[in-house]
Amino acid sequence: MINLPFLPVLLPLFTGIILIFFSKKIKLQRGISFISSLIGIGIAIYLVLSVHNEGILTLGVGSWDAPFGIVIVADMLASLLVLTTNIIGLAILVYSFYSIGKEREAHYYYPVFQFLLIGVNGAFLTGDLFNLFVFFEVMLMASYVLLVLGGTKIQLRESLKYIIVNVLSSSFFVIMVAYLYSVLGTLNMAHLSQRIAEAGQPAILSVIAIGFLIVFGLKGAIFPLFQWLPGSYYAPPIPVMALFGALLTKVGVYSIFRTYTLMFHHDQDFTHMFLQVLAILTIIMGVIGAIANWDVKKIIIYNIIIAVGVIIFGISLMNEPALSGSILYIIHDMLIKAALFLLVGIMIKISGSDDLRNMGGLIKQYPGLAWTFFIAAISLAGIPPFSGFAGKLMILQGAADKGAYIGLAMVLLSSLMVLYSVMKIFIHGFWGTPKVAYTLGKATVNTMLVPAVLLVAISVLYGVGTEAVYPYISQAVDTLMNPDIYIDAVLKE
Repeated sequence: MINLPFLPVLLPLFTGIILIFFSKKIKLQRGISFISSLIGIGIAIYLVLSVHNEGILTLGVGSWDAPFGIVIVADMLASLLVLTTNIIGLAILVYSFYSIGKEREAHYYYPVFQFLLIGVNGAFLTGDLFNLFVFFEVMLMASYVLLVLGGTKIQLRESLKYIIVNVLSSSFFVIMVAYLYSVLGTLNMAHLSQRIAEAGQPAILSVIAIGFLIVFGLKGAIFPLFQWLPGSYYAPPIPVMALFGALLTKVGVYSIFRTYTLMFHHDQDFTHMFLQVLAILTIIMGVIGAIANWDVKKIIIYNIIIAVGVIIFGISLMNEPALSGSILYIIHDMLIKAALFLLVGIMIKISGSDDLRNMGGLIKQYPGLAWTFFIAAISLAGIPPFSGFAGKLMILQGAADKGAYIGLAMVLLSSLMVLYSVMKIFIHGFWGTPKVAYTLGKATVNTMLVPAVLLVAISVLYGVGTEAVYPYISQAVDTLMNPDIYIDAVLKE
């Protein structure tokens, strides 16, 4: 199917447009959104299988060949992330049916939800740097609406900060794109990789590489550019928080993945060492925030920052085990973070508070919720054989091979601190004596629990079945380690 690489973008685009015309018919919106999400997962699975069997798929938009026209590129890394995005999108969508509220549903929640997926899927699939900026902006525009939808005081305050940070980041993105184009005369990623290799990445290009790290680091929340994230992600309702936490920062991380393996990989002593230092500092800052908080939402939010640091540390090592681990880990983290946000959302709805000190004893009335959270928590910490283990182990192997022992120690220590932070939620939230009488019905809780259980079950299967998944991960790593595979597929040389 010649248009297959672009279908994950076209489907939410048409779905979002259709939903706009039914803004007052909530049940119809839910039905259309649900069916679209199921179709999206089917398309994404077919895309992954097609890339696995046929190699990298490309589509020249408007029949213009690369590097002259905009090109959509589905390699294995992009395809796996698109599949993960669509699975998470379905789970959060179903959770939204029971928790987002009819007022938000009537004010274009579902169309904007679809437009956010356009930006995320498009950012993963584009092969053009300026088009990456365009999809970033589509994603950000949708996130602005989702963040402010509802109009509470905290949402309005945090949305202002979020918008200012991202407008500045987007402006800097355009400046870096302009600089890169002035030096190399192209914005096609494969063509850029080819020309940077020919030039040997002189100092000016290494400086531009750091400029792009600032842009993507701000969006991915690496040290010291993460300060906006805890407040901004804390403000919206739980489904939006889950969507942001699972997807938005990962688009920034993916952009670092793409630029630092495909393009700016010729001066690793400077660029990748700088990236490694920032990754270690990001892990430290995330750990401090996670263990210091008693707010269940903020504990999970700071765990996002820890995971970003771990993944970027793997990218900075630029060897096969570390890159394999980073890909395994980013998929795991997207799934499990979405699940954890949905689970703490149920805890908050039951107890009426997001402070652990006001909870307790939930396991007596809601054992299914408790044990689902427990499995998600130990998976997040990387306890074998769950999904966080294999990726983190391979990152540690890559660090040992590279002699990066400080980073190796920090990743190990962060695993213990992550376990401590989520076990604190489990112990104080589910054990002990209830602080108040919990009145939310078990049937309501079980209904809301279904999408979280789905995500946790997929993550468990992903961890236990790592050996079955690894051929796909290996194919993705081959492209990252050998940019010529990507260049040849896009430029058809």
